[in-house]
Amino acid sequence: MNKDRYARYPSLADRSVFVTGGASGIGASLVAHLVQAGARVAYVDLDEAAAAGLNQALTQAGLPEPWFRRIDITQTNALQEAILSAAGAHGPIRVLINNAASNDRHDVEDLTLAYWQDRLAVNLTPHVFAAQAVAPGMKAAGGGSIINMGSITWMIGQADMPGYSAAKAAITGLTRALARRWGPDGIRVNCLMPGAVLTDRQRRLWLTPAYEAEVLSRQCLKRHLLPEEVARLALFLAADDSSAMTGQNYIIDGGWV
Repeated sequence: MNKDRYARYPSLADRSVFVTGGASGIGASLVAHLVQAGARVAYVDLDEAAAAGLNQALTQAGLPEPWFRRIDITQTNALQEAILSAAGAHGPIRVLINNAASNDRHDVEDLTLAYWQDRLAVNLTPHVFAAQAVAPGMKAAGGGSIINMGSITWMIGQADMPGYSAAKAAITGLTRALARRWGPDGIRVNCLMPGAVLTDRQRRLWLTPAYEAEVLSRQCLKRHLLPEEVARLALFLAADDSSAMTGQNYIIDGGWV
C-alpha cells in the first residue's frame, strides 16, 4: 500500500479495534490498513498460518504486531471472551469490524437444516454477539463505530448460495436496528456491501474465464475490485471523519448493473 497516496485518519491513532476474520482476504487488508493508521488492532481467525504470515509481514515492515487469537466465531462464548481479552490488552473496543464470513456455494435443493443453520451461525450470528460484547465499552467511552460486512449478493439475486445471501440481507436489517438502538449512546453502525472483490480465495475457487466475463460485463468499471479498496472505505467509516453517518449501507461493487 502506498501510504502517501491515500487519506490518513489521525482519529484512528491508538484507537482499539477488533476485526473478525482478519487473517486473509479483505480481513487481512483491513488489519494491515488499520495497523498502518496507528490503531491498536486485535483480530481473530481460524487460519493460524495465514495470521502468522500477516503478522510477520507487518512487523518486517516496521509496524506493530497486531493481537491475534485463533477462535471459531460460531462459538459465541469464545468470540465474546476474545473481545474482552482484546479490550483488556488495548482498552475498550472503539471500532468493531464484523468481517468474517463463508461464501461457499450451495444449491437450495440440496440444503439440509443443519447446513442452513451453519450458514447463519457463520455469516450472521457473530455480528449480533460481537456487537453485543463491544457495546458496553463503547458506551462508557462515549461512542464507537461498528462496521458490518454485508454483500450485494442478495440485491442481485445470486442463486448459488442462498444461505449466505439470506444472512447478508439480514445484516442490512440488523445494521438499521442497532444504529437506532445505540445512536443515543454515540455508537454508529454501518454496513459495507462489496461486490466481486478479487481475493486469493476468489482467484483459487471461482475465477474462471466465464465468471470473470460475467463480472466485468455487469460492472460499470471494467476492472477487478481489490481488498484494499474495501479497506479504505472501512477506514473512513471507522474514523471520526464519518461521525455523522450511521444506519447506512455503503455499496462498493464497481457499479454493478
